[in-house]
Amino acid sequence: MNILVTGANGQLGMHFRRLAPQSQHDWHFTDVAELDITSAEAVNAFVDTHAVQLVVNCAAYTNVDRAESDEAAALRINADAVGYMADAMKRVQGTLIHFSTDYVFGGNRNNTPCTEQEPANPIGAYGRTKLAGEQAASRCHHLVFRTSWLYSEYGKNFLLTMLRLTAERPELMVVFDQVGTPTYAGDLARAVFTLIENGEYRRHEGLFHFANEGVCSWYDFAHEIARQSGHTDCRILPCHSDEYPSPVRRPAYSVLDKSLFKQTFHQEIPHWTDSLSRCLANLKI
Repeated sequence: MNILVTGANGQLGMHFRRLAPQSQHDWHFTDVAELDITSAEAVNAFVDTHAVQLVVNCAAYTNVDRAESDEAAALRINADAVGYMADAMKRVQGTLIHFSTDYVFGGNRNNTPCTEQEPANPIGAYGRTKLAGEQAASRCHHLVFRTSWLYSEYGKNFLLTMLRLTAERPELMVVFDQVGTPTYAGDLARAVFTLIENGEYRRHEGLFHFANEGVCSWYDFAHEIARQSGHTDCRILPCHSDEYPSPVRRPAYSVLDKSLFKQTFHQEIPHWTDSLSRCLANLKI
């Protein structure tokens, strides 16, 4: 089977690159230089030329702040392009695997983990465009995985930022009133890779939540990064979100309930602190 991975230079895409040599299938990795996913013609041409039967869409407009001032650009990548890929897969009777976000929720007032059945209520442009992408993906056989607080060894993310800042500064302030779950991109990629290799992706369809186990605030995450990396000379202080003015309202509580994923696919999910240790170990290699 021929598999197309879009956004292959991003956090998830890079982990699929690492896994592909173990696969029984043929993987084609593209980023913006190789394929313009905002062009339906380009998507269809690539699918036909390479006889693609499965698209793993790792491409996304992820600049949450900038999306507030350029929602149209975010919509083109996070929703319109997803629709083009879904239409292409429908035409060839293939499957689209797509990734979404906890930002489709505005914050659970009951502080209970969000299930797939809970109504989405995005409070910002990024969340709105990602929700539109979920809807576009449903035009073909699809699996959509919502995740949260993604980090990895690659690109720009909270982990790499905190590693740099805690090494450079004597003191940092990090918000403690936003709660969720850090998710290692390597764990998410491995989980989806397993579904592809064992064929489970064909037998199921719809929306699933995937994040690492456990719950924390950004402050807790930063504190654990500093502790595990040995950057303990930096003092990390908790602060409120309103102490950092931003054009974006971020969900105050967006913990994802993973019960449906675990019951459907029978995979165990690591705790976020254990996954952080593995990621940090990889960075030292």
